[in-house]
Amino acid sequence: MLDPRILLALPGSPQGGDQSPLLGLLPMVAILAIFYFLLIMPMRNKQKKVEAMIKSLEPGAKVIVNPGIYGTIEGVEEGAFLVRIADKTRIKVLKSAIAGLQGSAETEKK
Repeated sequence: MLDPRILLALPGSPQGGDQSPLLGLLPMVAILAIFYFLLIMPMRNKQKKVEAMIKSLEPGAKVIVNPGIYGTIEGVEEGAFLVRIADKTRIKVLKSAIAGLQGSAETEKK
């Protein structure tokens, strides 16, 4: 049988009342908002700038290919560029492999 003294020792409900469950979610929402404004939004803006730069490239533009190769665009295809990296050396690279323009402020900072 249960001793009535044990029932008195069990914790009861808090005296202050119950908190709203939405108040418990408030810190999580604040953290997600901080991550969005500090990480996601700047990455999206940078990606949009890179895509706009790639769309505007034409033959004759001096570019840097992603592994750090300097070259000049000689031809534009649907999904790739023909890039001259030496006098008689041409390579075909994906448009996404273009890191930036030669001499631009962003590529000099890296």
